[in-house]
Amino acid sequence: MLSRADATTRLTEAKHEQELDFVDLADAIDRDEVWTASLVFGDVSASETEARELCARLGIEDEAVVDALQREPYKGDEEATIPSDPMLYRLYEIPQVYGDAIKACVHEEFGDGIMSAIDFECHVDRIEHDDGDRVRITYEGKFLPYKKW
Repeated sequence: MLSRADATTRLTEAKHEQELDFVDLADAIDRDEVWTASLVFGDVSASETEARELCARLGIEDEAVVDALQREPYKGDEEATIPSDPMLYRLYEIPQVYGDAIKACVHEEFGDGIMSAIDFECHVDRIEHDDGDRVRITYEGKFLPYKKW
């Protein structure tokens, strides 16, 4: 059985060799580019059709990769660490600086609860700006109120 990590290696190598981007792959399976990147990196699982279409787009003819893409991933690190990659570190830094404020604003607007990361979408957009292009990351998740019992 091929590990998810080995499948990711095969997928990313094929993506690089063919000079494809995540938009190309997302178009092939009719999904968003962020979700598709999560699939390639092993953080979400695909249907059989999605797995086969992704592999076909990448020229991968290996049932082990198709099978690996359909397995449920393990989510989260065993030992949580703050990443050293500058882009990932900034994504950790944002809730460290603004997390309490964002949480307070969500609670004022919706009440006591959380934003789902299951019923969820994330989009990355380029915003042209005179001082240099900007990155817009949009999180959209279903609000889940805490229940009383």
